[in-house]
Amino acid sequence: MRKHLNTLYITTQGAYLSKEGETVVVKIDGNIRLRVPIHTIGSVVCFGNVGCSPFLMGFCAENGVALSFLTEHGRFMAKVQGPVSGNVLLRRQQYRQADDPGVSAKVARFVLTGKIANCRTVLQRVVRDHGEKINEQEVRSAVARLTRQLEFFEQDYPLDVLRGIEGDSAHIYFNVFDHLILAQKEAFCFHERSRRPPLDNVNCLLSFIYTLLMHDVRSALEAVGLDPAVGFLHRDRPGRPGLALDLMEEFRPFIADRLALSLINLQQVQDKGFKKMESGAVVMDNDTRKKVLVTYQERKQEEITHPFLDEKMMIGMLFHVQALLMARFLRGDMDGYPPFIWK
Repeated sequence: MRKHLNTLYITTQGAYLSKEGETVVVKIDGNIRLRVPIHTIGSVVCFGNVGCSPFLMGFCAENGVALSFLTEHGRFMAKVQGPVSGNVLLRRQQYRQADDPGVSAKVARFVLTGKIANCRTVLQRVVRDHGEKINEQEVRSAVARLTRQLEFFEQDYPLDVLRGIEGDSAHIYFNVFDHLILAQKEAFCFHERSRRPPLDNVNCLLSFIYTLLMHDVRSALEAVGLDPAVGFLHRDRPGRPGLALDLMEEFRPFIADRLALSLINLQQVQDKGFKKMESGAVVMDNDTRKKVLVTYQERKQEEITHPFLDEKMMIGMLFHVQALLMARFLRGDMDGYPPFIWK
């Protein structure tokens, strides 16, 4: 079993990363602030004005450490990658399967089943734990409607129909999402999902965590030899990691949405940590961003029993395990892809 390694997040503007022996060195204003052995790192994510020596880039590529560069506010810009890993026959099989409308619809049903089932569980948990604090009737109604949506996946609908079901399910889920916010309601009021740009504090938080999730899922797919760009539900588009978007669907409610709600409800983030720009976009300040990164990393260290494999593992291992299961399905070793369904 692959060992879950930490992600090194660099958020200090002006920081510079270099190689020193077998370690990654972080300098700020010319002073060494951190030394990290390369074998303890799974990936490095740099936010904003962060420099990196070419020797370190090559060092990371040789050791399978993903090195990604994002804007200060979390928009993906570029990634340094070494030779593509995995069996070329697996990738050729992935491409053939993605060209088959029937297989694409089949995979889409799998991933959407995981996504909608996990959305339903998020709502059910809030009803169970905080029923007296929310509009329980509305949330229970949404749970019932999502249950009916799941029944559609028992039939062989084409992709266009499946996307329509997904859109309806997302509307049902996010229509009651504001009920799940139990604290700081004035500062963290949720009306609807807004992406590019996020127009309120909650959407800003969700978008940032989705970016972190995307990075981890994409790295997991590359590690098992799959091409993150060629998806089934999300079709080919230049610059879009379609398969990574497919695979992360089942993790959005369980990891990202729950983490955002915890940060708000436990008051680990506050209104003063968000700023509205002239364009209308809402961004986080550096301290808030660091808090989110630390909490996300801590969440990945928590243990869970995998519902399909019935094995205990850290949440951070789930991305790699699901990528392996996807590879096994595409090779024909399994009849179907078992999505991660939180219970």
